[in-house]
Amino acid sequence: MFESSAGPVKVHPIRHASVIMETPVGVLYVDPVGDPNIYASRPKPDLILITHEHGDHFNAETLAALVQEGTKLVTNPAVYAKLSEEMQSKSVQVANGESTSFGELKVDAIPAYNLTEERKNFHPMGRDNGYVLTMADFRIYLSGDTEDIPEMRALKDIDLAFVCMNLPFTMPASAAADAVREFKPKNVYPYHFRGRDGGTQDPQEFADLVGDAATVQLRGWY
Repeated sequence: MFESSAGPVKVHPIRHASVIMETPVGVLYVDPVGDPNIYASRPKPDLILITHEHGDHFNAETLAALVQEGTKLVTNPAVYAKLSEEMQSKSVQVANGESTSFGELKVDAIPAYNLTEERKNFHPMGRDNGYVLTMADFRIYLSGDTEDIPEMRALKDIDLAFVCMNLPFTMPASAAADAVREFKPKNVYPYHFRGRDGGTQDPQEFADLVGDAATVQLRGWY
């Protein structure tokens, strides 16, 4: 539980990159995928944020099962183009550098992309989103799939961050920790750390490298 001037923020890690947050502005789902039954006991979503189109972040069937009357979605343009007309009518698309709002929540789309040459095909610059969510004086950063890009390192006044790491798709724990040491969120969850071909990253290693630059929240994501 995290406190803001608007009220408490409660985080529910679901799996890999899927997160639920109960906040003063509503229940937020981030990149919900998988069997809809795993969400059955959770509070229903008021807002769903999708960072990009990869299957561990976006699944149309999961969304169809989760979206209720009144649920809104925020997506990047590539995901928006894949939605049905009915789902598009509930959605707002925001590209890198654009913003939207949901009641008292401001949503800023932050770039998310690969820097390493051999990884650039996974997340090309300009396509995918991270998000900064601002409610009153409380700011949340959701990295999406990215490396330790300048836009991440330049973030300011982040109270709660979710930072990805895995190989070959995003970055090693060392790069993620180095970025966190630079933008210094108050709290950070390492997530999305299961990789391929030995690319799974160790969240404890990440925590050790972050040191006292942030409070690292280690939770079971798998």
